[in-house]
This record gives sequence, C-alpha cells and structure tokens, in this order.
Amino acid sequence: MKKYLVPLLSLSLLLSSSLLAQESQQKGQKIAQQVKDQEKGFNGTWVSAKMILKNAAGNESIRQLSIKTLEVENDGDKSIIVFDTPKDIRNTKLLSWTHALESDEQWLYLPALKRTKRISSKNKSGPFVGSEFSYEDLSSQEIEKYTYQYLGEDILDGKNQLIIERVPTFSNSGYSKQIVWVDEKDLIFTKIDFYDQKDTHLKTLSLNNYQKYLNKFWRAHQLEMINHQTGKSTTLNWGEYTFTNSFSDNDFTPAILRRNI
Repeated sequence: MKKYLVPLLSLSLLLSSSLLAQESQQKGQKIAQQVKDQEKGFNGTWVSAKMILKNAAGNESIRQLSIKTLEVENDGDKSIIVFDTPKDIRNTKLLSWTHALESDEQWLYLPALKRTKRISSKNKSGPFVGSEFSYEDLSSQEIEKYTYQYLGEDILDGKNQLIIERVPTFSNSGYSKQIVWVDEKDLIFTKIDFYDQKDTHLKTLSLNNYQKYLNKFWRAHQLEMINHQTGKSTTLNWGEYTFTNSFSDNDFTPAILRRNI
C-alpha cells in the first residue's frame, strides 16, 4: 500500500489546486458580471469632454470632444467620438461597434482627406489620435472579451477593493493581461493596470470623481491614462452626462460620419 501513497497525495494536491483555480475563475467572472449588470438599461448617453495630452517633459495640448453611446441588446455598445477642437482635428470622428463574441468594428473619419478608414483588427492596439488610449481601450468592456481570475483584496484611497485579473481572448490584443481594481461597495472600476505582450507593466488607468445618475448609473468624470514606458499621459475630464432613448442604429453607421453630427 505504501507505494501508492505518494501518487495519491499528488493526485489530491492536483485536484485541490484545480478546484481552487476554478473557484478563482468563477469569482473573478462573477465580480466582472456584477459591474456590467449595473450598466444595463441606460439606453443612450451623450457627454462632452476635455482631453489633456501631456508629454514626458510635462508639456500639454488640449482637445475638446463629445461622445454619444447607444446600448445594444445582446451585444456590445455602439459609440461615436467627435472632436471639436483644435482646428487641425476638428470633425475627426471614430465610430465603434463593440461585439461580445466577435471582433469589434471601428471606422475613423478624417475630414482633411474626406475619407473613412476602417481600423483593422491588427491595428486596434495602436494609439488613438496620438493619445495614450488605444482603439482597443475605447470599446465597451463586454464580459466575453476576457477570461478572469480573482486575485484578492486591498485598500485604495481608504476603500476596500476587489482585485481581478482579466486576460483578453482577442488574439490581436495589445495586452497580455489587465489587473482591475473594483470598489467592493459600489461595484465600479477604480484602477486598471495594463501589461503589454511581453508581460511588462505598460499603462495605468485611474477612474475618479464618480457621479451617480438616475439613482443607478455610475459615471467617472475623470479618466487618467499614464504610460509608464514613455512618461506620457492622457486625461479625460467629462462634463455632465445626458441620458436619452432617442438614439437608434441609424445614428451609428459609417455613412453618417461624413455628416455634421
């Protein structure tokens, strides 16, 4: 009987480890799902923002933009970003169709060329109009886009945080993984650490100044993305959100990008 003792112990440890990993995956996905569930039912939003780009030397440039978003049932959201200033990028527009199980679709309208360019799946990790946000970052965060692991808890700004790891399932993602901090009380994202394909810490997104709309929907009024490898940063300061049900799919088509919207 003794000769079976070591194999049996090894099998027991293997099964225990596998069970713990499965529980971690389930808990991580459950937390992400709870965050996403709070978003359901917003229909559509419109908001303006100031984008502040800062280089490694601390020099700043400022852009004004607006974004409208349409909630899509049983799929990812649709959105259009429109730049108002400065003059050299005025009316530049980005249309995004986010999907849960398929590759997202994105189109960039360049007014100087009067043409619409489709963003290929291989280019979604590239920077959006020179900012520290990639095209990938601007898509809605659908649960199916990632696999999850629960990592534990910590304190951030005096509030208890649930920490999960999510790994993109998208083969052309610019990230190997993301470490996400979730406020345990309000179930909102507070910080995301992005790791590049070499598994090196690339960027950190901080989400601050949350406000609650319609007694349900949380919106961060400041997003700051810091690139740790270049020293650059991009901050988005959002105005007041307008919630509406007047948007339709017809407001979010590639053809509409050529119009003044």
